[in-house]
Amino acid sequence: MRTPERSLEITQVKEWKDGVVRLCEDILAAEEPLEIRVGKLPLTVTMRTPGNDLELAAGFLLTEGIIESADQIAELRFKPPETGAKSNVVEVELKDTDFSCRDLQRNFFAASSCGICGKASIEAIRQRGLRQLDRGFRIDPEILCRLPDILLSEQAVFSRTGGLHAAALFDGEGHLVAVREDIGRHNAVDKIVGWALLEEKMPLGRHLLLTSGRGGFEIAQKALAAGIPILASISAPSSLAVKLARELGLTLIGFLRGRRFVVYAGEFRCLPEASMNKD
Repeated sequence: MRTPERSLEITQVKEWKDGVVRLCEDILAAEEPLEIRVGKLPLTVTMRTPGNDLELAAGFLLTEGIIESADQIAELRFKPPETGAKSNVVEVELKDTDFSCRDLQRNFFAASSCGICGKASIEAIRQRGLRQLDRGFRIDPEILCRLPDILLSEQAVFSRTGGLHAAALFDGEGHLVAVREDIGRHNAVDKIVGWALLEEKMPLGRHLLLTSGRGGFEIAQKALAAGIPILASISAPSSLAVKLARELGLTLIGFLRGRRFVVYAGEFRCLPEASMNKD
């Protein structure tokens, strides 16, 4: 996978090793703010790793329920920087929507540590009228166990910095469809969803989403918004993510490592039928 422009920064550091100190260079994952505007009005600021920013903006609009399809985006563009600095503003022109930033009752602020905040309850997600998840989509456990190694092999920036999250989209045969990296796990997911939206790959009902970090509530609600029926993570899910998955029919998998994984909800999509009747 090609490393996105501006996703890496080089810095001078001092390394201590076995009592010896030396000056050397270190490669860091870049972190910069991205402001998303609807028209000329600011909607949100997220700390992200530069790269695939238009996908990030498009994915955020869909997973936060501001739009339902790419047809509602009239234009998606970078705002030219005023001083020759880096462009960290994306402007979106919408059509066929009643959305207004001024009428928005909640303010978004996305931080790399906490994810998108503002939806305090599962009821708020349910009331959005999300699309029905594909109950016929299933994946074999043997295929599932191969996915983390595929994801790791495609993490171009992580392999050089050790400091990024990743999200990957797979089909039912375990073929990698797309992968995105970001310092914020929620941003990586929005980049994946935005890619699918802009490439006219929606809906994603026949796909699985794998994330490198924990399966938190904000990741689960984004998977639901994109119509993805299976969400798997290398680490643990949160309690609220489990409740959300069980109520809305999402298959939620955690601790996908080696030849082991834990199914917290929707086991019918990934476990043999006979095993589901066991205590």
